[in-house]
Amino acid sequence: MKIVGIIGWKNVGKTYFAKNIIKNLRNRGCSVASVKHAHHEFDIDHQNTDSYAHREAGSSQVIVSSSKRWVKITELENNQEKNLNELINQLSETDIVIVEGYKNESHPKIEVVSENNDNYLYKNISNVIGLISDKKINCNLPQFKKNEINLIVNFILNEINE
Repeated sequence: MKIVGIIGWKNVGKTYFAKNIIKNLRNRGCSVASVKHAHHEFDIDHQNTDSYAHREAGSSQVIVSSSKRWVKITELENNQEKNLNELINQLSETDIVIVEGYKNESHPKIEVVSENNDNYLYKNISNVIGLISDKKINCNLPQFKKNEINLIVNFILNEINE
């Protein structure tokens, strides 16, 4: 599968760009999957739900299904986080996977740059292929303004189809 990541420091708008890139790709007829890294524990089911009761009873995997969607919850042994490739292998085939986070993995990445921070990730992170910022940054990477979603998606499609 073709993979492109959105990376950046906290609160720079990674989710905003991931969401808008996904919408734009879908409007162009692409099938899209996404993977989001969380730096904290999270639950998608909560107390007083049946799926929560199944997990609390000791089920290591729970599937919740309805006519609209399904989700598989897997409890990780020893808090051993899965790497990006292991997670992508869980996905059905799509035209493209948009990854938010996972900056240290090897896939191509676009960095969202903070207007208030000159500590750029692209200087120390491999495979950064472009930058999103309203300020001009002195480097050789392609740069896009924050309102240029169409141009960003054109760039992504050109990069993954080379």
